[in-house]
Amino acid sequence: MGQAQTGAGRGRAADRRWLWLSLGPVAAFFVLLSGFPVLNLLGLSLFDVKWSEGAAQFHYLGLDNYRRLFTQETVYWAGVRNTVIFAVTVVVCQMVLGFAMALAVNRAGAAGRTVLTGIFLLPIVIPPIVIGTMWRLILGREFGLANAVLSALGLPAVDWLGNPDVALAAVMFVDVWHWTPFVFLLMLAGLESLDGEVLEAARMDVRGFWQEVRHIILPLMMPTIAITALFRIILSFKVFDEVYLLTSGGPGTSTEVINFSIYRTFFRQDQVGYGSAMSVVTLFAVALLVILARGLLARRRRDAA
Repeated sequence: MGQAQTGAGRGRAADRRWLWLSLGPVAAFFVLLSGFPVLNLLGLSLFDVKWSEGAAQFHYLGLDNYRRLFTQETVYWAGVRNTVIFAVTVVVCQMVLGFAMALAVNRAGAAGRTVLTGIFLLPIVIPPIVIGTMWRLILGREFGLANAVLSALGLPAVDWLGNPDVALAAVMFVDVWHWTPFVFLLMLAGLESLDGEVLEAARMDVRGFWQEVRHIILPLMMPTIAITALFRIILSFKVFDEVYLLTSGGPGTSTEVINFSIYRTFFRQDQVGYGSAMSVVTLFAVALLVILARGLLARRRRDAA
């Protein structure tokens, strides 16, 4: 018995060694690939970088860029506020719509499922530059399709992209239209992976479709819903395309978001060190958000178990 246990222990040790030998180089490569840009940003954030005759000149500032960011900056923090509002709003809308679309497709017949899936996935395959151009034409004040519809209904035209009160909502609408198919695809995959026998057995205890959704499907889908929501929140904090193509952060700072502030600081104002400080603060804030979210998910799984 002791010899068998010793042999099993040696086998596990050999498996661990093989695991490290096979996966170690790949893991080290990705750590280096991810860690070097972060370390580079940290280093640049401590300097004022100027360009002279094609060469970078570094002037050490210490933590001055961070002091400036937290004491003097206004546009970046307006972007933080808008980004939080943007992320929460679009993710809630996308999760509700994506889940509803997945339920509809999952209950459709084979032919209807194929047609609906193809239609629902169209927005996500359109290139961002095409989306920006298309929606600028739709939301244009003078000749846009949206205002043409309002005019046909006898309603006044709206400056969708030039009015500070509605510009952010217009950008959020475009993002919801663009990314809801992604949520729909993950929700549909989650629904199709549910155990059919478990569903049939559980249906004996409920009445009606909505009770089935509330008491059976939603609890079983919670891991998929949580992971999808976390993934979409991370991507929503990285929003840039829609803002750049539709409003360029305007009017004023009404559609300013974090990534556009960083882009402007780096490439328009040529403040590499200050832009690096913005990037570092943003990186650590999003990383903290992900860690907290993963902790909450792990706690919910433990409580459920």
